[in-house]
Amino acid sequence: MAGSVPIPEVKALVFDVFGTVVDWRNSVAREVEAVSRAKGWAIDAYAFADRWRALYQPSMDPVRRGEKPYVRLDDLHRQSLVALLAEFGLDPLPADELNHLNRVWHRLDPWPDCVPGLTRLKRRFILATMSNGNVALMLNMAKRAGLPWDMILGAEPARNYKPVPSVYLTGADWLDLKPSEIMMTAAHNGDLAAARALGFRTAFVLRPTEHGPGQAKDLKAEADWDQVVNGMDELADRLGC
Repeated sequence: MAGSVPIPEVKALVFDVFGTVVDWRNSVAREVEAVSRAKGWAIDAYAFADRWRALYQPSMDPVRRGEKPYVRLDDLHRQSLVALLAEFGLDPLPADELNHLNRVWHRLDPWPDCVPGLTRLKRRFILATMSNGNVALMLNMAKRAGLPWDMILGAEPARNYKPVPSVYLTGADWLDLKPSEIMMTAAHNGDLAAARALGFRTAFVLRPTEHGPGQAKDLKAEADWDQVVNGMDELADRLGC
């Protein structure tokens, strides 16, 4: 396991959000189950949530490849939801109900360690998102969940999606910091690898139930990240907060 001493030059921590800070799977399944009961759908709410999340990365790929201009994640989530209703053999939802269900991604619950751990980290470091979520999504989520961000960075400011380098580097530019002064914090090894390649420091947060009991990846640190922890409270301990 990585060392337990603060890294003096780090001035800001930036965070992946979906899965690292918030429990998207249980949050989405809970609201899908409520809609399912109201509509009389005979579906597995967790299977629906997992399939919706499975469409997440492919929906962003045309933007990453430069084939399409940037589109906010809210809009990509909505397109995926429309396709998903058809895939599950469900009738289309009225526009207001479709929009409400789509905005479940604004209402995700944080993992229990996050609000207290982030609050401690904020005493010493600048805290910002480094997420593929659009700004309004991140702000609404933070307001509801009490996430103490200083700034919203990530996809929308850069007009692209991780792991495209400009997403991370735009964040560093907006903070007026060198990548080496920023610690990318994520539960996903690939995200950390992309950031490290640009000079960022790294912290891996283990979230072994992000994808439920059958999770098959990101069950351990796959490189010598600067910090490897089980939660934000432990990260705060490691960084002297």
